[in-house]
Amino acid sequence: MVKKPTGSKSGNASGRGYRDLTVKVKTARGRKLSSKLWLERQLNDPYVARARAEGYRGRAAFKIMELDDKYGFLVPGARVVDLGCAPGGWLQVAVPRLNSDGANPKKKQGRLIGLDLQEVDPIPGAEIHVLDFLAEGADVTIKGWLDGEADVVMSDMAASSSGHKQTDHLRIIALCEAAAELAFDVLSPGGTFVAKVLAGGAEGDLQKRLKQNFTKVANVKPAASRADSSEKFVVAQGFRGRDTAD
Repeated sequence: MVKKPTGSKSGNASGRGYRDLTVKVKTARGRKLSSKLWLERQLNDPYVARARAEGYRGRAAFKIMELDDKYGFLVPGARVVDLGCAPGGWLQVAVPRLNSDGANPKKKQGRLIGLDLQEVDPIPGAEIHVLDFLAEGADVTIKGWLDGEADVVMSDMAASSSGHKQTDHLRIIALCEAAAELAFDVLSPGGTFVAKVLAGGAEGDLQKRLKQNFTKVANVKPAASRADSSEKFVVAQGFRGRDTAD
């Protein structure tokens, strides 16, 4: 059961005197405290509300928006691969920026490939495939779909939570390292790699490898990332080429 919002507001809703209304969730019989806290956080998350209002499939859409606004890698005509693309929020953001749907005839038309282990509802302008990117020959398959190399490989993947912080950190770093290895195989020189990592002390080797293979490497925590989350995103630009990665 959801309680009515409590709070007060003085003056206009957009003024300094406005106090944000928060929703409190009663713990129903049989509902775990963790479920209650998750639901309460969702109900009060402005990015969740904004995603619903603007038609995005998740709040993560605003993370890739912020990263691209700052680093400018989703450009018309670019060929982009989105690893672990479900539910499709990053694809929704990428389509108009790449013009992969050809909506703007005055701009170059890009290519957008989304990969996931599960079926993802179609998005006009995106080619979505069920594929394990860790499988042998995945790089060849991807380049075949793109008719060449990629300009951007991006990933918002996270391993399933074990409930143990350090274990989860190691898992997501391993996933990011595997995504980087695929990027080395499919990126064209000058390309960009964007991926989610968790701060926690084990990402040093990954950072070192990226700095060896890209001319610029930045670590960013977008505003859309929850304040209590240790997630951050690495943006590596200027791929030096497969020979360097080898």
